[in-house]
Amino acid sequence: MTRKTYDQLRSARWFAPDDQRSSGHRSRTLQMGYDAQDWEGRPVIAIINTWSDAQPCHTHFKDRVEWVKRGVLQAGGFPLELPALSLSESYVKPTTMLYRNMLAMETEELLRSHPVDGAVLMGGCDKTTPALVMGAISMGLPFVFLPAGPMLRGNYAGKYLGSGTDMFKYWDERRAGNVTREEWQGMEAGIARSYGHCMTMGTASTMTAIGEAMGLILPGASSIPAADANHQRMSTQCGRRAVEMVWEDLTPDRIITPAAVTNAVTVAMATGCSTNAIIHLIAMARRAGVPLTLEDLDRIGRSTPVLANIRPSGTLYLMEDFYYAGGLRALMKQLGDKLDPAAITVTGKPLTEGLEAVPIWNDDVIRPLSNPVYHEGSLAVLKGNLAPSGAVIKPAACDPRFHRHTGPALVADSYPALKAIIDDPDYPMTPDTVLVLRNAGPQGGPGMPEWGMIPMPKALLKLGLRDMVRLSDARMSGTSFGACVLHVSPESWIGGPLALLRNGDLVELDVPARSLNMLVPEAELAARRTAWVAPVAKYERGYGFMFNKHIEQADKGCDFDFLRSDFGGPVDEPVIH
Repeated sequence: MTRKTYDQLRSARWFAPDDQRSSGHRSRTLQMGYDAQDWEGRPVIAIINTWSDAQPCHTHFKDRVEWVKRGVLQAGGFPLELPALSLSESYVKPTTMLYRNMLAMETEELLRSHPVDGAVLMGGCDKTTPALVMGAISMGLPFVFLPAGPMLRGNYAGKYLGSGTDMFKYWDERRAGNVTREEWQGMEAGIARSYGHCMTMGTASTMTAIGEAMGLILPGASSIPAADANHQRMSTQCGRRAVEMVWEDLTPDRIITPAAVTNAVTVAMATGCSTNAIIHLIAMARRAGVPLTLEDLDRIGRSTPVLANIRPSGTLYLMEDFYYAGGLRALMKQLGDKLDPAAITVTGKPLTEGLEAVPIWNDDVIRPLSNPVYHEGSLAVLKGNLAPSGAVIKPAACDPRFHRHTGPALVADSYPALKAIIDDPDYPMTPDTVLVLRNAGPQGGPGMPEWGMIPMPKALLKLGLRDMVRLSDARMSGTSFGACVLHVSPESWIGGPLALLRNGDLVELDVPARSLNMLVPEAELAARRTAWVAPVAKYERGYGFMFNKHIEQADKGCDFDFLRSDFGGPVDEPVIH
């Protein structure tokens, strides 16, 4: 393999020439206390750090960045930490999804505008993984992704608690009067007891697993708990590897191939992944020029069983159990020839290399193909006159009796209207009712919030019911569960068919047939369509204005149209004068 020389590095354009501008770059670097030997002849590695005081999932990144720097220095590189937008799922409103593309743009431009040759991307909380990866793909420099890692198991009253999943479960019980305030406060104090992202197979664990399966993460790194000392060692390894990737010119276009994307989808389905995976996978693949579609995801899902017995698709285990049972590499081993050996990783070696030697310490946590958690993949894509461009459901995480269901719609046009319905113990409805929230999609939310995990109405909780069919153009947390149909596309805000649904209309859901329809005559729908009036725009200035002008629908990955790989020509390197 031909290795780069120093004069071929991007950073040399800033530091090497004997001219006034480069002299300024050198003098300002000296101003920060560095010596010329810190950068001369060395690749500059950007460390994109999404640490923040308002980001509990990344609390340890202040420490981990120092371990990354150690690795960069050990391998003969020059580390530069560049802070980036930190999208805390816990705090950012109305939703981090509104700002995923902002972080992607920031990542791309940080890498383009600075004298860097490669990068370590530090993320993990839900939207940080796809955002960092999307931006780095578009820039095209060698990079390795450092996953934040899941937090330790939650614990209360002798029981393990899972992020999100158990809070949703016990919140329904509290609303039903079965959990006291004191018990609830005990759960609040016990469910998140270390740094790291959600330890269920929610969006965070899903996206880092996808990153590893796509070849962007060091083998085995995505499963390491944040509080495990292996995580510190892995951080240093990321720094070392990033330097070598620069010399090898191992750019993302060599890694993210159609084979790599197919492997990522296959692994995602086998993990019991978050429904959010569909949106982010499509966006990431399209940034790399791989035209992934909903149909591709559904096809792979039909032939890929769920093997990770992790909540919410599983019933008992959490990510800490998954790691000590063998981690993601063990799950890949169980998948056997379902993975394409042609795909490589940031190591430069095939994803499947060495899998035969990976031990599986607990095959109840990481199931074999002969004993899956669920016979098909985690997600199913639905289409019909309610969702001509698609919708998604997680059949492994809902009551099977709702896989085929017909019931009358009960429609809320906003979240406050929905709350009025679910908080009224006497609201008229039946177990067959299909509870609908609309105007919660990419433009309607705005930003497609995680409102799709609609809480069970009190009117049904008091009957002892804990699941029903719920339908929206919103998303839901990957830690959620239940018969929730999500991502209805096109969204109602822009006049999608969901905007035409009325109370009492029969909604027909058929998961095996992958269909979602409202049983309303076409002539009636045409009349409603003619009478529909577009809502008033939510933003008249700023980022929100740009977002609504350029955001694509859920089936296209909710990227900005002008950031797709097929939009316009490539961006030149910045001029230095």
